[in-house]
Amino acid sequence: MGWIRAREGPRGLRHEAKYRDVRGVERSAGSYRTEKEAIRAWHKAEEDLAAGKVGDPKRGRQTLSTYVETEWFPNHQIELTTRENYRYVLNRYVLPGLGNVRMAELLPHHVREWVTELQRDYGARPPTIREAKVVLDAILSTALNDQVVWLHAGRGVKTPPVARKPRRIITVEQYDAIYAGLQDDTMRLLVETKIETGLRWGELTELRPKDIDMKPRLLTVSRAVVELKSKTRPDNVRFVVKDYPKDKEWRQLSLTARLVKQIQLHIRERELGRDDLLFPCPAPKEVRHCRPAQLPDPETLGLTEPNDKGRQYRHGTLTAYQSARCRCRQCKDAVAVYRAARRALGKDNPRRPHQVNTDGHIPNSWFRAHVWNPAVQTAEIGFTVTPHGLRHAHASWLLAGGADLQVVKERLGHGSIATTGKYLHALPGADAAALEALEAFRSRPNAPESETKHDPRDAELAEMRELVSRLHRMLGEEKGSA
Repeated sequence: MGWIRAREGPRGLRHEAKYRDVRGVERSAGSYRTEKEAIRAWHKAEEDLAAGKVGDPKRGRQTLSTYVETEWFPNHQIELTTRENYRYVLNRYVLPGLGNVRMAELLPHHVREWVTELQRDYGARPPTIREAKVVLDAILSTALNDQVVWLHAGRGVKTPPVARKPRRIITVEQYDAIYAGLQDDTMRLLVETKIETGLRWGELTELRPKDIDMKPRLLTVSRAVVELKSKTRPDNVRFVVKDYPKDKEWRQLSLTARLVKQIQLHIRERELGRDDLLFPCPAPKEVRHCRPAQLPDPETLGLTEPNDKGRQYRHGTLTAYQSARCRCRQCKDAVAVYRAARRALGKDNPRRPHQVNTDGHIPNSWFRAHVWNPAVQTAEIGFTVTPHGLRHAHASWLLAGGADLQVVKERLGHGSIATTGKYLHALPGADAAALEALEAFRSRPNAPESETKHDPRDAELAEMRELVSRLHRMLGEEKGSA
């Protein structure tokens, strides 16, 4: 129910029409000269509000930056890692280009100009532009639903095409080579579990003994851990455990007897409890180099390889370490002795050993740098392989072995069977049978004319045609004689 508030102004007595919006907040429908006009105004405002046609006109006059920072971003329900990515994209691409434009004045041609500027001025690549456009579309969709704007300015605006690269799947032999390059028993079991289950990294590193039912050999995926990389993470917490996996649905996987036996042995040897992490981050090992009591004479060590300027230096000297960037043992020993002498004089302080910031979960970056990448380099695969590639290999191997597509979908936790279908024929040489069939057809020898086989029915048909022709001739002769 609206009301009128009379007030004295520079133009005399004015009547302000007041009403309340859907949240009960007091709003103004304007000031009028007479009470009758003011009553009509608040009646109209309440009618339009009830019909869902009008929000607060002031909201459309705010800039995109103000709307994002005060309304959209604080109240937008997204995952923590997605929020980090959105924050970066907003600060780097969206708000610098469109942040000063008023919401009600934002039109499609502004968005097209912004896309062009991202290419020309920022040097952004097509995948980055597409990601920035996704964030902008999410903002405008919410603003349209909230009646802040009446036009979705991003709708119909295209971004540069993104070429889809073929997925490279490692073979069993390549996986065995990587596995042989792993040096730690826990990391070997982690990699083996990933290739046999296809779990995502957050699901794998959050596994605990209570998640595995040993007798029926069932693994229940009910949680996942996410790693926040931003410096503005809430409460300075790096790892956050979610009570649901990525697809927000629990799932169960069957394990092989061999893998279950390895996990049981791993739990017994490390005396893990039901709630302990199955694969905790290893404690950092502090390795101190033992300096020799006496350094060898550099004159007896030879020269380094030529540097960029073609110069060579004696091994076992500071110059070779700095100018030639030689990292042989003799040059490292020379530097270690030099730094130890400076610390003894109080000129330098020893560096503290690097500590991994973790609550027990394995950081993805640490695993790749210290465990995975060295093993891949030793295996000499020939192309880039990531830990997530083991999930792709799990799906491709199952489908190549004849597993049901729906079973693989449920095992991986895909939201759509079309996603699982992308792994069909993804292994190298999967289309070899088609090529062999093509080659066999093209190389087939041509049969000579004399050896060409004819259908017996063709001869019968020719004989019947000859009989019909003779009958027609006989009938023609009888008509002529008559």
